Amino acid sequence: MFRKTAPQRPNWQETIARQGLVFGEPAVTANGELRPYWNESVHYVFEMDEVLALEADVEELHSMCLEAVDLVVSTERYRDFAIPEWVWPAIAESWRRRDPDVYGRFDLRYDGSGPAKMLEYNADTPTSLLEAAVIQWYWVTEVFPGDDQWNSLHEKLVERWRLVGDRLGSPEVHFAWSRANHSGEDHLTISYMQETAAEAGLRTSGLAVQDIGWDPSSNRFVDLADAPMSTVAKLYPWEWIVEERFGRQVVESLPGTLWIEPLWKMLLSNKALLAILWEMYPGHKNLLPSFLGGPGPLTEYVRKPLLGREGANVDIVAAGYETSTEGHYGKEGHVYQEFAPLPEFDSYRPVLGAWTVGDASAGLGIRETCGLVTDDGAAFVPHRVREG
Repeated sequence: MFRKTAPQRPNWQETIARQGLVFGEPAVTANGELRPYWNESVHYVFEMDEVLALEADVEELHSMCLEAVDLVVSTERYRDFAIPEWVWPAIAESWRRRDPDVYGRFDLRYDGSGPAKMLEYNADTPTSLLEAAVIQWYWVTEVFPGDDQWNSLHEKLVERWRLVGDRLGSPEVHFAWSRANHSGEDHLTISYMQETAAEAGLRTSGLAVQDIGWDPSSNRFVDLADAPMSTVAKLYPWEWIVEERFGRQVVESLPGTLWIEPLWKMLLSNKALLAILWEMYPGHKNLLPSFLGGPGPLTEYVRKPLLGREGANVDIVAAGYETSTEGHYGKEGHVYQEFAPLPEFDSYRPVLGAWTVGDASAGLGIRETCGLVTDDGAAFVPHRVREG
């Protein structure tokens, strides 16, 4: 794995806009200057044997995470995840039904010289999907047509929707985003998901979460036309849903209206998972020691909110690396993970976003930042797999 500079394509802005990337908050350079969110002036290069090893690691990690869900459900360790008690039985029922899921994204530390280390699992509302599945694929086929890319996301998403569709009570799926996301990223991501479901043969429609209605006479969620909603694919996190005014209806009406991602994924999108995994698989090559309630034996560690986003409210306690970020997360509690700084390439630090679709590894997206914490100032950088 190494980082390489390359000329940008002429009119690249218009090209990626035609391909659907119509949002993009500016990222930040190491000098504090603005740079494009999509940054094709650089890219990362991998060897095929690296990718094959990473794919195997991702699928093993995903399998371990499912085992962790089973453990938490069977031992009722929901309190470690700061989940309201009234939700516990519904999570167990959702897991026992194996309510259908579609995708997720592991964030990994990897420098090419040792095993990848899991930083977290974004298994409920992962973003940067269009960039990983489509935009960088067109980039590599145009700029490096002789090389490959770790990227079967689009094909696997379409096939997954075909499999999920066979389990749904209706072939219609509503795709919902929140108007509270002003960047447009959530709307873009869920719209791309809608496109893959439509390609799989499902009937689809889109609406904002705020436009979903409740029909008390039938105890069903309804859309703007008052039609019942059998399945909703959402880009709105479960921890927010259960705190909303309509949260109890969402949970208690399951599986009358199915939600994708499913309720049991509350356990995979919560960083308490990191400590559970370390308990179950101590010393595993792809895990970092992690603990709840305090740092335990760790002398250098990262304190992360259980439900934090975009690198907010993260504290790094390590000699010479002390860092704290601001935000409004943390009241739910924290996990303490061994500090393993992201590798540095030309003053930037990449985090690997390794995608899963169903139970299979499906692709890679890379975000890089100039700091120790990957935040909303990170840029998306494409990659290629060198042939020969």
